[in-house]
Amino acid sequence: MEVKVTAKDTGISSRKVHLVIDMVRGKTVDEALSILKFTPKQAAQAVAKVIKSAATNAENNFQLSPAELKIINIFADQARTLKRFRPRSRGQVSPILKRSSHITVIVGEQGEK
Repeated sequence: MEVKVTAKDTGISSRKVHLVIDMVRGKTVDEALSILKFTPKQAAQAVAKVIKSAATNAENNFQLSPAELKIINIFADQARTLKRFRPRSRGQVSPILKRSSHITVIVGEQGEK
């Protein structure tokens, strides 16, 4: 049994989220949360929130044991980009791109894969 959870439009670019995601890919849920707790990146809080949600959904909706859950797949996709402009000299403007991402986590029991 696999449980899939997605956090959409997080305010962090997918490039920054990938740095955190690579640290926890393939780990157990407890191990991943302990790693993220001591990671000094803003994306670590967002990824930890999604992993906790997936573990809670697996426990409540599918009666899976939270101690045996493992992160089977985790990825971040690019989401919408807010386009803003900063005024510059001589009447020109420079674009500001505020990027966001979708974080998806798939957890399952360790014995499956």
